[in-house]
Amino acid sequence: MTGMLTAPYQEFAREKLGFEYDNIDLLVTALTHRSYVNEHKKSVSEHNERLEFLGDAVLELVVTDFLFNTYDEAEGILTSWRAALVRTESISDAGRLLGYEPLIRMSRGEKKGSERARQQILANAFEAVIGSIYLEKGYAEAEKFIQKHITSKLESILDEGSWRDPKSHLQEVSQRIDGATPVYKVMSEEGPDHEKIFTLGAYVGGTLMGQGVGPSKQYAQQQAARAALKAYDKRTSSESN
Repeated sequence: MTGMLTAPYQEFAREKLGFEYDNIDLLVTALTHRSYVNEHKKSVSEHNERLEFLGDAVLELVVTDFLFNTYDEAEGILTSWRAALVRTESISDAGRLLGYEPLIRMSRGEKKGSERARQQILANAFEAVIGSIYLEKGYAEAEKFIQKHITSKLESILDEGSWRDPKSHLQEVSQRIDGATPVYKVMSEEGPDHEKIFTLGAYVGGTLMGQGVGPSKQYAQQQAARAALKAYDKRTSSESN
């Protein structure tokens, strides 16, 4: 790509990553979705999936190394903490805060996609950016980037309890407080079969405690459980006051 076309990417690297790329095409590719290549086959041949593959491995190693050397916890707990740090929601939020979304090259169709689809694209791009940093500057720089944007979030994740599986956690809470097990019910389904959106409710003893929306029933259940847990937090806080 010409200097004029890559200038916004180099500016992003300077301002957000703290360095300039010798090979700026690495960052451009990291922010190129497969759908864009499909629309521009004559001028673009490379998308970010290979860099995403590399970045995913670097991310997991850095997070694992951090947890192993920082916390003396059992393997199961460390695995849960790692999953919370590298889940789609966590890394897409980190990508949104970095502000590279306007630089992602994708098809017109993907730009009009669902929130869940955009979240996945942001997360994949974040891993691809890690891959590009690793190739451009090496492991130490990639590690610094991950520590700043991912592992630094662990304390808030632990405070919120969001590292725990929300459905299992809700079951523990509802049985302790209300002596009842949550039941999940579909409240609505919208959209065509290939892009259906589900709204589910988490009910405890017949009372709606939380609602969740998502592209699958399982995802919507997780969101409903999270909402229900927040409702229990508010309830216990008000009762203690």
